[in-house]
Amino acid sequence: MNREHRVGLGFDVHRLVEGRPCVLGGITLPHATGPLGHSDGDAVLHAITDAILGAAGLDDLGTLFPDEDPKWKGADSAQLLSLALAKVVEQGFVVVNVDVVIATEGPRIAPHRAAMRTKIGELLAVDPTRVNVKGKTVEGLGALAHGAGVAVQAVCLLARGT
Repeated sequence: MNREHRVGLGFDVHRLVEGRPCVLGGITLPHATGPLGHSDGDAVLHAITDAILGAAGLDDLGTLFPDEDPKWKGADSAQLLSLALAKVVEQGFVVVNVDVVIATEGPRIAPHRAAMRTKIGELLAVDPTRVNVKGKTVEGLGALAHGAGVAVQAVCLLARGT
């Protein structure tokens, strides 16, 4: 058996502001604020996208879909993830699993974990049991305190070969 495994790490952070839908993990959460960004601001999918791209040794999200390009203004992050995944698959890789930590004092993550796992699994073409999502508070500390933002860290494992 000659199977290659690669690990990738992704990170993203967005300010939460009024007047924006709260899109995280490919779903819209009921919340008064949402992530500010050039695209829909889905920090979860952005971190996952960077994790899979990094594991495959490809350019990052900002290089592939620059925020200076009006083509990506308001883009659905699920579309960006799908385009990035296609590049990863072209390299012969498949996603083995993804693990995500969402740090925020904005929307509560726990009630939406199952829906996020299902949606992320669909987007990555993996069983949702291969996707883990955890929500963490920041205990009132730092720039994310009081619901000011959301920070996400994602790690993924890719495999290729037989």
